[in-house]
Amino acid sequence: MNILGYAILGLIDKQNITGYDLTKIFNDSVADFWSANQSQIYPELKKLVQAGFIQYETVIQGKLLEKKLYSITGKGKEELKKWLLEDEPQLSQSKDIFKMRVYFAEHLSKEQLLIKFKARQEKCQNLLQRYRTKINEYQDLEHISPENFGDFILLKGAIKQLEAQISWLDESINYITDYK
Repeated sequence: MNILGYAILGLIDKQNITGYDLTKIFNDSVADFWSANQSQIYPELKKLVQAGFIQYETVIQGKLLEKKLYSITGKGKEELKKWLLEDEPQLSQSKDIFKMRVYFAEHLSKEQLLIKFKARQEKCQNLLQRYRTKINEYQDLEHISPENFGDFILLKGAIKQLEAQISWLDESINYITDYK
């Protein structure tokens, strides 16, 4: 099974959910570290049902709208647990278009490079503000539910990474400004 399948299993294990709501989660809650679109999610749901890892019941919403509400099976819980306990793969380098473009900075003027760095800095600061707002939902460690603990520690890590990224961007902007 691919990683998306395991991600879907984990999300369904947290709560019974529709495919539409899964898509919303991939666009919001887990979007910062994993992405999937509707055209990937629905075929994966079908595979998980066929494998016996999840099941669904059809529910009627309103007068006509039928939705499939997915839940994890015992077999699915076992498969998810087995995957969670696997050794972690080696650290991978993420693909970063911004960094690839900066690598070829000799083709940009100083002003063009500054524009790129300042735009990236603004995006990072906006995202950092969003994360800090979200982390405030967790008042203290004692009151974080087990279902939200992973989100909490990932948010803390994302905040640290963004702070480091912003520091690097600030330093780089100074280098660019002072360069020839």
